[in-house]
Amino acid sequence: MSGITSENQAHAAAVLASEGVRQVAVAAAGNNQAAVIAAEITHYRTCLASAKSNNGGLGLEPFVTGLKILGTGGS
Repeated sequence: MSGITSENQAHAAAVLASEGVRQVAVAAAGNNQAAVIAAEITHYRTCLASAKSNNGGLGLEPFVTGLKILGTGGS
């Protein structure tokens, strides 16, 4: 599970739900690396959007960094 925690319940719930979807998608992808990367990108984008809308723009950096590592430039 994700190590991201938040005092904001809406953001915490969104991150937890996204992590569950990410885990299912990665498991279903098997050895398809492109599908794994797509699942990771979707997860980070979902969490980033939640941080912006539910968490007052706080805590963006882990998600931006994750997206940069995945090659999206942080968005």
